Amino acid sequence: MNTLKKNGEFQNIYNLGNKYFGNYSLIFFNKNKLDYSRFGFVASKKVGKAFCRNRIKRLFREYIRLNIDKLNDNYDIIIVAKKKFGENIEKLKYYDIEKDLNRILRDSKII
Repeated sequence: MNTLKKNGEFQNIYNLGNKYFGNYSLIFFNKNKLDYSRFGFVASKKVGKAFCRNRIKRLFREYIRLNIDKLNDNYDIIIVAKKKFGENIEKLKYYDIEKDLNRILRDSKII
């Protein structure tokens, strides 16, 4: 899995890309000129404490790892956690996140 690392890459996608909302997350995405997709995961301090933010990003990475073959190539995708995600982190399971992200990615035609 290739990740976005530089602030300029994130800003480019935020400013020029499209966005779709879900219950627990939102995605920003934009076409790239590479032969592969790149991913970025964001959980701000508003979402919760460090253990909560780390768990959220681990769940996002796991979703991408398991579903990378279904995704279309040539996209830069940023998955951002909403505050609601952090508030419900104890009750939420991977299945809930998977269902939410599947719906968002289907609506945006990335899957």
